[in-house]
Formats: sequence, C-alpha cells, structure tokens
Amino acid sequence: MVDFVGWAMPINYGSQIDEHQYVRNSAGMFDVSHMTVVDIRGADARSFLSRLLANDVARLKVRGKALYSCMLNEAGGVIDDLIAYFMDEDWFRMVVNAVTRDKGLAWLERRAAEFSIAVTEHHELAIIAVQGPEARGAVHSLLPADALDELLESKPFTAVKHGSLFIARTGYTGEDGYEVLLPDGEAEPFWNALLDAGVKPCGLGARDTLRLEAGMNLYGQDMDEDVTPLESGLAWSVAMKDDRQFIGRSALERQQAAGLRNKLVGLVLDGRGMLRPQQPVLTAAGPGLTTSGSFSPTLQRAIAFARVPVGAQDSCSVDVRGKALPARIVQPPFVRNGKACEGILQSSLLAGPGLVSL
Repeated sequence: MVDFVGWAMPINYGSQIDEHQYVRNSAGMFDVSHMTVVDIRGADARSFLSRLLANDVARLKVRGKALYSCMLNEAGGVIDDLIAYFMDEDWFRMVVNAVTRDKGLAWLERRAAEFSIAVTEHHELAIIAVQGPEARGAVHSLLPADALDELLESKPFTAVKHGSLFIARTGYTGEDGYEVLLPDGEAEPFWNALLDAGVKPCGLGARDTLRLEAGMNLYGQDMDEDVTPLESGLAWSVAMKDDRQFIGRSALERQQAAGLRNKLVGLVLDGRGMLRPQQPVLTAAGPGLTTSGSFSPTLQRAIAFARVPVGAQDSCSVDVRGKALPARIVQPPFVRNGKACEGILQSSLLAGPGLVSL
C-alpha cells in the first residue's frame, strides 16, 4: 500500500503483469474512490461550464452524455482534466482528479459566485471501475432486470442513473467497461459480488500501464498548470471553432499565433532498456523530456510519452542511466482492443536524420 493524496492505495494485489492482462483479456476492477465527484446544479449550470471548460458542453444534448475536457487557468495551463456528464439542463456531474481536488474545488467555487449555480462535492460516493472485454457482462449480471434495459442500449461515454447507482461507460484503460458510482455502504458488497463473478482486483501499477498503452495522459506528469493542452496532445479536447470565451482561450490563441514550440509524442524502445518519467530526450530538432514511461506488458517493450520540439520526427535517443538508447517517435495510442496500433511495432529502428546520440 502507498499513500496517494491521503488515500491508502494498493500498487498491486498480486502480479502487476497479471492484473494488466486481466483487463486486456477478460475483466479487472479498480477501487478509484479517491476520485472526486462534483455536481453542478442550477439554472446557469450549462453557461457556467461553458465558461470554465475548454471543451464545449453545448455538445451535450442527450441525458447521460459525457465529455472529456481540461479546465484551464488564464494562462492556458491545465488546472485539471475531467469528465462532465449532462444529466439535465440544471444538473451536470463531474468526476475530477484526487491530486487536484483542493485547487479544483477552490477554482470552481470562486467562479461560481458569478453564476446562479451550486457546487456540491459528494464525499459519500465510492467509485469502482470495471474494465475489460468481459467487464460489462460482469456488471450486468449483478443488476436487476429493470436496470438493464437502458444500460444495454448505452453507448461509450454515456451514463445511466438507476436508483443509488450512477453507471458510466467510461474508463482509463482503453478497454470497454463501466465506472460505477455508488454509496460508500454499498461499495464493499458490490466489490465482493464482482469477485464472485470472476472479476480480478487490480492496483495502481496496472492502472498506469494500461492508461499509458491507451495513450491517456496523467495529470501532474503529462500536463499541469504550466503547460497548455496544445502542447500536451490534447488539442482535440479544445473547442475553438466558435467565439465562446472560455477561461484560457486568449492565451491559447496567442500560443497558436506565435507557433507551438513543443508537442507530446509517444516513444517506443525496441531494444533493451526501461523508460521512466523525466529522462532526457535528444532529437534532431532539439532536446526534450519524457513525462510518463513504463514497460508495456502488451507490447513487451518500454514505451513513454515525451515532450519534444515540434520539429522532432521519426527517431530520437533517450538518456537511460547515462546511455543513449535509440527510440522511435510514434503517435499514441500504443494499444487498442488488446493489440498494437498500426505503426507501433517494428522489428528494427528507423534510420534517418532524426537519430542522434546524447
């Protein structure tokens, strides 16, 4: 167990590799009750989030539909990344990161004073994420028939509210499944029922390798308040086609006009070696730094995210304990549906002007 922002969290329950493979091949579950659930209620709920989020909640028109977004400061830096669910015109639910809880809530409450809304944190809710090809079936087996009709028709990135359960078809692994929000007192029986249904418990270690393979950023490593989403591989989550004035937009427009200096890319190490965060990277366009890195159980090699100059292409070298190891620059994700994405695996390194030594 390790301390994670005041929560005692398991790195693993047994073999981290096995836990990773459970999720890729069958079903695994994670206790992610450290995440923060926040409801935004009131007549101005939509306009409030339209101002606060870089992505556009105008896209949320169907009850239960979810949206991934960053919440930015005035300089365009990322205060937090989150998922917002549309439940009604006067009710949006958000799930935000534990590590950003205090500053995120303070930011929301400070901005709420300008709108007719209430910000409510739900301490009483636990979250169990059930992920993998067999995850949905396992959850379905525990639910009453009247809850299944709507859930069976649910699409990815939607949520269903049934009684005390809030069941979202979202996750942080690249696999299908659910994130189930439920009262604290119901969490342990639900967890034990999933165990009886054959779902395996998984810890933080597998959660990290799964999200990295899936090309999903981790707040505090791959982006933070000093880096914009445009330099964090998250431009797709920023809606700037209309004139909506969300917080941080002016800074992003200035950055675009001046030209981006850096970008977030994927790295693959085809030879021996381990990639970790904060390792120096050298490309033909200049130096960079890894932000996340680990061994990929699916690919059987080391992979990483790295922030590098925008001109970096094809190949680079990474300083691993004083050795310059050649790596390929790729576009995440690395893995989808349990298999390597196109262009991720190659038997030999690409030769070219981008391959340099440290």
